Amino acid sequence: MSRWITLFFQKVLPTPFTIAILLTLLSFLLAFLFAPFEAEGLTRVFHLLRFWEAGIWNTKLLVFAYQMMLILVLGHVLALSNLAQQLINQLCRWANSTGAAVVLVSVSTLLITFLNWGLGLVFGSLLARAMGEKAARENIPLNYPLVGAAAYVGMMVFHGGISGSAPLKVAESGHLKGLMGASFSPALPDFIPTTLTTFSTNNLVLYGLLVLLLPLVLYLMRKTTPSDVSTLPVPIKLQVEHSTPSGMERLTYSFWFSKGIALLFFTAVVVQYATALEQGSLSPNFLNFSMLGCCFLLHKNIHHFLLAVKEAVKGVGGILIQFPLYFGIMGLLSSSGLGQQIAAALVGFATPATLPIITFFSAGILNLFVPSGGGQWAIQGPIIIESAQQLGVSLPKTIMAFAYGDQITNMLQPFWALPLLAITKLKAKELLPYSLIIMAVGGMVFLVGLML
Repeated sequence: MSRWITLFFQKVLPTPFTIAILLTLLSFLLAFLFAPFEAEGLTRVFHLLRFWEAGIWNTKLLVFAYQMMLILVLGHVLALSNLAQQLINQLCRWANSTGAAVVLVSVSTLLITFLNWGLGLVFGSLLARAMGEKAARENIPLNYPLVGAAAYVGMMVFHGGISGSAPLKVAESGHLKGLMGASFSPALPDFIPTTLTTFSTNNLVLYGLLVLLLPLVLYLMRKTTPSDVSTLPVPIKLQVEHSTPSGMERLTYSFWFSKGIALLFFTAVVVQYATALEQGSLSPNFLNFSMLGCCFLLHKNIHHFLLAVKEAVKGVGGILIQFPLYFGIMGLLSSSGLGQQIAAALVGFATPATLPIITFFSAGILNLFVPSGGGQWAIQGPIIIESAQQLGVSLPKTIMAFAYGDQITNMLQPFWALPLLAITKLKAKELLPYSLIIMAVGGMVFLVGLML
């Protein structure tokens, strides 16, 4: 089964960017044929082009794209800090077997990913890589692909965590109005606090169950095999230039100057976000601002921080170029009225009891083609919110159903595994046999949670 799925991704599905272009063309075709606005022929095409262009340059959505890129970059920068490296080295001391390795990697990844998906993904990858190097160095039998799969499990809980795109954005004042555009209803709240989504009892219980179950499942899947990681390159380290700074350049290499900048950031966090935190309303700005302060605190100096940034920005190219295309699709769906039509069809098919389940499965399927939670939210968000309103279903529950569906098929979609594969030197087909089982376990947990 894993060989068939690998072949499908390699031979049938094009690259994620090509998929974004094909989805754009499909949206144009559907809007031209079915959108309920009055225009014919070339005039109709011109209207659609205007809707598309306005969506691409939607200011609020472009800010959203930049926020998502910063979450990944700053998480990666934190994972490259000396403190993270020391933690990795300490954890490696306990990894003397495949069972111990997969439990340590999976638990660490699940806990950190709840705080920040970029940090969790990169930290887990670096930890798996370090354990593979230790096994090769000390001739410890290790199922390295299983350890790599353990480092990827965090991407199955990330959207229900603090840095999840949908729960984080709906907690931001004005986001729902910007997302819904012309179809915004006065009945919609200005924002939905994270106390009702990320930090709801239901979500925390499901997350806790997965933290217990997934390491156990990985441990049971262990199968000791001879180490095959002896060809791993030298450990990944930042190339620090050794030079003698002079004049004002000394500030770039000053330990205390970077710590002073960190103190400035943390003071601003308290001043700016204290009220929002009391209301249970986290936001991408709060998360990124806090992480930026942590980056200055945990890196030796500004020079070391900038070296980490240079390494981290290599992983955001897909978000940078694909998000505007997703925003254009959203503009087409919203302004043409096609999105409302799709929502109406969904409402006609769904019931208040089944809408969360339908949302879960539809989000999982769409994630195979739009492998970005933020980009997918821009497309699917208006539809599920409109459907939930019409059926009287809880908005927080519907949003979390979307989040669970989006993250579950990450175990099948190798897009977000690319940083992990680059760091660990594994191949996607080596992870799939294990990640498919993980997906099945997680899927059952989420479905039971939504039904109860």
